[in-house]
Order: sequence, then C-alpha cells, then structure tokens
Amino acid sequence: MSTYAPRDWHPDEKPMLPGSPSSPAHPTWLRYAYLIVGIVVSLTGGLGNALVSVNLVSLQGALGAYATETAWLPAAYVMTNVSINLLLVKFRQQFGLRLFTEFFLVLYALVTFAHLFVHDLVSAIAVRAAHGMVGAALSTLGLYYMLQAFKKPQRLRGLVIAIGVSQLALPIAYIFSSDLLQFAEWRGLYLFELGLTLFSLGCVLMLKLPPGDRIKTFEKLDFVTFGLFAPGVALLCAALTFGRLLWWFETPWIGWALAASIVLIAGAIFVEHHRARPLLNTRWLASADIVRLGLSMILIRVVLSEQGTGAVGFLRAVGLNNDQMQTLFVIVLAATIAGIAVSALTLSVNHLTAPVVIALLLMAAGAYFDAHATSLTRPEQMYASQFLLAFGGALFIGPSLIALIGGVIANPGNLISFSVMFGLSQNLGGLLGSAALGTFQVVREKFHSSQLAEHLSQLDPMVASRVQASGAAFGRLIPDPAARSARGLATLSATATREANVLAYNDVFLLICAIALFTAAWIFLHALWLHLNPPPPAPVPGPTPDPVTD
Repeated sequence: MSTYAPRDWHPDEKPMLPGSPSSPAHPTWLRYAYLIVGIVVSLTGGLGNALVSVNLVSLQGALGAYATETAWLPAAYVMTNVSINLLLVKFRQQFGLRLFTEFFLVLYALVTFAHLFVHDLVSAIAVRAAHGMVGAALSTLGLYYMLQAFKKPQRLRGLVIAIGVSQLALPIAYIFSSDLLQFAEWRGLYLFELGLTLFSLGCVLMLKLPPGDRIKTFEKLDFVTFGLFAPGVALLCAALTFGRLLWWFETPWIGWALAASIVLIAGAIFVEHHRARPLLNTRWLASADIVRLGLSMILIRVVLSEQGTGAVGFLRAVGLNNDQMQTLFVIVLAATIAGIAVSALTLSVNHLTAPVVIALLLMAAGAYFDAHATSLTRPEQMYASQFLLAFGGALFIGPSLIALIGGVIANPGNLISFSVMFGLSQNLGGLLGSAALGTFQVVREKFHSSQLAEHLSQLDPMVASRVQASGAAFGRLIPDPAARSARGLATLSATATREANVLAYNDVFLLICAIALFTAAWIFLHALWLHLNPPPPAPVPGPTPDPVTD
C-alpha cells in the first residue's frame, strides 16, 4: 500500500483536511488529557516570544546593546514566524503528524537550550529567528491537541478556545517574568522556557495524536515562492519595527527595505497567480469577502495594540516597570480567559457579526476611558479599561476565524492561503499597529512639547517661580546660584516633556477609540446591507433532458 494512499475512514473519524489528525471517539479521561497537553504546547509556543518582548530593557544590559538593537529580537521572531507557514502546512501533509510533532518539539528544545549559551546580540537574533519558525509549528500542534478534546458537534468551540489560549502568553509573561529575572537574570527566562519545552516534549511523546492522511504536496516552485516571500516579509517587518525607532525619513535603509519588500512580495504573488497548483490561492485571497475580512482583522489588531504600545508605553513613560504592572496583567489575564469562555459558549455560525461588533465597542470604550489619563495615573486607574480591551480582544478572534475557515473546509487547497493570511493579519497587523500608533505618539509629543515650550518663558512670573523652587531643592548640593537656576530649568523642561508625552498618549487612546468605532460601524453596516439585499440563491441544475428520438 502506498504511503500516500488515503485510508478507509469511518465518516465520524475522517480527518477534516490532509495533514490533520483523525477524530476517533475518545473516553472522557483521554479528552481531558488532550486538552491539558494542548494548553501546555500552545503556551510553550507563545511564551518564548512573550518573555523576550516584555523584558527587552533587561536584555539590553545582558547583551550590551542599545534599545534600537534589541528591537531586532522580537522582529526576527515575527519575520520567520509569518513566512514559515508557507512550508509548514505542506511538511505536515507530506511527512505526517508524528514526524511533524516530534521533529519540531525537539528542535524547539535545542533552540531554547542554545539560548543559554548566547552572549552577543547577533547570536541572540539568530536564535530568535529559529524560535519563530518552531513557534509557528507549536501553535498548530497545540490546536490539534485541543481539538481532540471536543466531540465533533463542539469542535468549532474547541477551535475558538485553542486560538484564544495563545493570547494568554503575553499577560502571563508580564505577571511572573520579573521573578525569573531575579532568580537567574536573563538566563532565568530561558531556563524556564527550556523546562516547559522538555515538559511539552514528554507530554506529546506519551500522548500521541491519532494518525491522518498523507499526500505528496511539495513542488519545486514552492521553494521559488518561499525564496521571494520570506525575504520580502522579513524586510517589511524590519521597516515596520524600526521606522518609528530610527525615524522613517532619517534612515535611508528603511525606505530601501520597504521598496525591496514590495518588489519581492509582488514577485511571489505573480509566480503563484500563474501556477496550476499554487501555494497561495491569489484569486481566493483577492475575493471581496476575504479582503474585507482580512482588512477588518488587521484593523482590530491595530486596536489591540493599545495594550502594548498604548497602556504599557504610557505607564513606562511615567516611570513604572513590569513589577508594578503585575496586578494589572492579572486582571488582563482574567479578562482574556473570560472573553475566551464567552466567545466559545455564545458561538453561532449564523451570527458571527454581532460578537465582533460588541468586541469592538468594548475596546472603544476601554480606549476612551484611558484617554483621560494624567501624569498621576497608575495601573489601578486602568483596571476597568484594560479589562474591557482584553475581554474584547478575546471575544472577537473566534468569530473572525470561523468566518475564514469556511472557505478552507469547502476547498482544502486554500489551507496554506488561510494560514498565511491569518498569520499576516495577526503578526504583521500587530507590527503595523505598533508602528502606526508609535509614530503617531511621537508626532503628537513633538506637537504638545512645542505648545508647552511657548509658555515656558522666564519672563512669566509663575515660570520663574517654578524654576527658582526647583533649583532651591538642590541648594545644599549646588552652591552656585546660576548652576541651581540651570538645574531648575532642566527639571521644569523634563516635567514639560513628561506632560507632553501624557497628552500624546491620550491622543493615541482617542485615535484607537475612533478606529474601533469606525471598524464596528463598517462591519455592522455591511452586515445590514447583506441582510436587506441578500444575494440571489444559486441556481439549482435541472434534470438532463432525454435525447429526442424520431
């Protein structure tokens, strides 16, 4: 019997798609075991990048690098994580689930172990890039394990939970990564990650996924497409990451990277558009429904950047660190779990618009609450707003994913296109959100600084009094009156800069609120239009007439 010959499956056990596991009936205890292993594997894949992303400041000292240099670490992860999905789906379909599972988990353990011996920035970037590839494989693996925990009628709810679990990594990293740093500095992060990886490897070796069908899928042109698409996405990620850090118009290589990325990605699309069996179904991706859905998911990811770029950036701007945000992210974690639960319990394939609109309205409300922050605002004043944002972020992703996956089930050839589009909308959408909101914050900070500076004339008695009071605080340390006055002026200037940043972040929160409301209105009005103007039913083919005989 050929390795790639399809098996004779019972209708209830048949794999949904080639490369996915079959769905035999499991006893209850085994379903719980699959659920636990799925959660462990999903968190293992997501925590690696999260632990690094939330501790970049600490890693600067460990690697002897500047802030703009350590930004390559999360960027390298996203570069490989997005593009590797082009090949991972076919690898799974051709070589089977068992090899896919064991190979990538062992590779993940080796890559994590390599982190312990990294002492320079270049090696760390290489390891993070490898981590991105393996992390993409673990996300899929965790999804398959969790789907085994649900019976066939409840499998879509299982899909929502599986995707939602991957969102738990970031708040978990904020909660306890500071303790790991105290335990063994930056190596504490990697020791924990290595232990979790080895634990996951033991779990999947003890509890294997059911077998599935294998098909021969790889073609030579696949690697041509990958050779164009992967560097194009990498250059785009680099430009989005460093545009606001090095500034868009002051660093020539950012413009060249953007131009080259457009050429390379366009080349990959051109190759795929003219293939008989493409990796990327460009016609499906360019259909009106998929373009609209992809754009809405990108806009929602931009809104979700409020937590990382907005709230966390604001709190760090007023002098707080990760230790002081632990309780805030405990609340974010609880809100995310609640959002996943509500999304799974209320899921209906006939009503996918309502939860997305409600999620956007909740996120708009959270961003609006944050838009009234002052320099005295602390995490306690952001508990309610961040709860709404985290709850809304978990609520929207399930219905959005279900809306996309219908076209994949109808045509399994769209699976790779779906994987790439979902990865692009989530990862690149997050980068685009951080780049756009970060750029907007810098522009607004310069505007508010100029406005405040106009009123900081020492001819103003109130300003002169404030400078004198600030300088008097250093009276015992600085005996020279002119030096004290200069010190007082520097203190007042720093205060003005801090207030300009606060005002700029308030503008960012208002912009996020506006984007969320616009996206909610757009999705709602489109659904209303479809309800009032339903598409005509597909014609039913009639019986073939008998040939006329004389």
